Amino acid sequence: MSAGRRLASRAIAWQAGATALASLAFFSLGAMHALAAAVGGGAAVAGSFVAARMALGGGVQPAGMAMGRLLAGVIFKWVAVLMVLGLGMARWHLPPLPMLVGLLAATLAFVLANLLKR
Repeated sequence: MSAGRRLASRAIAWQAGATALASLAFFSLGAMHALAAAVGGGAAVAGSFVAARMALGGGVQPAGMAMGRLLAGVIFKWVAVLMVLGLGMARWHLPPLPMLVGLLAATLAFVLANLLKR
């Protein structure tokens, strides 16, 4: 369990770093673009945090319960990401491309963190 928590924490930290880099890259286009990249990546970071808490928060459980918690965490993560992206475009009027780039950067950082499990 502790190895899973460490891996989840490392992946979330990588996602936060990638989000910050994407936001800095878009800062040259203006504060709204940088904010949009931060919102897109931040949605992925927050979703990953909640998914990790849901998946790893129940302690040792039977396999069916563990898989159910993992599946519920992943579903909640992507529902939250889609809701934040929708709010960003419809309510906050943020540019969609930087939000998608921030989300993509955070998602790729998540994959890289899980591939490089050192």
